[in-house]
Amino acid sequence: MSALTPRPGIMKIAPYVPGKDSIDGKETIAKLSSNEGALGPSPKAMEAYAKAASELHRYPDGDTSKLRKAIGRHYGLDPARIVCGAGSDEILNLLVRAYCGPGDELLYSQYGFLMYAINALGVGATPVAAPAKDYGSDIDALLAAVTERTRIVCLANPNNPTGTYVTKDDVRRLHAGLPKNVLLIIDAAYAEYVSKNDYESGVELVDQAENVVMTRTFSKIYGLGGLRLGWMYGPAGIVDVMSRLRQPFNVNLAAQIAGIAALEDIAHTDASRTNNDIWLPWLSDELKKLGLAPLPSVGNFVLVGFGSKERAMAANDWLLNDGLIPRLVAGYGLPEHLRITVGTETEVKAVQASLARFVAAKK
Repeated sequence: MSALTPRPGIMKIAPYVPGKDSIDGKETIAKLSSNEGALGPSPKAMEAYAKAASELHRYPDGDTSKLRKAIGRHYGLDPARIVCGAGSDEILNLLVRAYCGPGDELLYSQYGFLMYAINALGVGATPVAAPAKDYGSDIDALLAAVTERTRIVCLANPNNPTGTYVTKDDVRRLHAGLPKNVLLIIDAAYAEYVSKNDYESGVELVDQAENVVMTRTFSKIYGLGGLRLGWMYGPAGIVDVMSRLRQPFNVNLAAQIAGIAALEDIAHTDASRTNNDIWLPWLSDELKKLGLAPLPSVGNFVLVGFGSKERAMAANDWLLNDGLIPRLVAGYGLPEHLRITVGTETEVKAVQASLARFVAAKK
């Protein structure tokens, strides 16, 4: 008898490697590898989480009705058109499972989030990367790559790991050029950090089209990455499909309760955004002064160019030795870069000081 064989595509997957979270022999570290919220979770979210302890024997609300209503209130959206999941990762996976399969293509931009290609391969579809322009999504290249086999286009906006973004007008131009049977997924995980006047998270386009969804997360500005909580806003038809496909209790009780509390703590969210508004440009400017090449970013991180793979690896080792954990991004085709999360004032200044010593030592 032949051995068990997984579905085509699965063995082509290079498993996703999360950001490093510890350094051997170092107790005091700054984890700047996963773009987590610099100020941590809201005190109100932590209090709500603690209160949930006595209810952990109960199944969560299978319809996430209170959470969806809270999201709807906060963002001015219809709760009936919101689907919640275990991080936006689960939402993305469900969308690909629902609308893509063998013989189909999933299109995304070079340097786009690695999970797009992984999800496509997982259902036997073919991931197609359109060439980037200035490290960002090139709308003309994406449109040129659309074929009769294209079923999904994934647009990370802002994009991780590059920090680039696509303007509202260009997103609409992309959508206008897609066939009606192609789903446009706008992955707006970092939308809360963006203050550009020509940026739009995707809400307006979702309201105007039947083939567009927007995904969001509680893992970044809300500081709840450990609870795995994300959501999608989409047309009623796609919401219906997702509700049929998702697991009945896919969002745990603690995540639902903490998520509602996090949305209500406006002061904490504002403080997190302000921290990023101050220290992202400061860090970028300081790294430029050192002769490094940080890309312009609208997220809570900066992609830093070191000129070569060898120098980037040396900088990575140097930072680790100083108790600072950056993110290697060779898996994205960017071996000469490191991605560094914008942390607290103390952490950001520690990164600057460490890299200043690195540059001085490597001259």
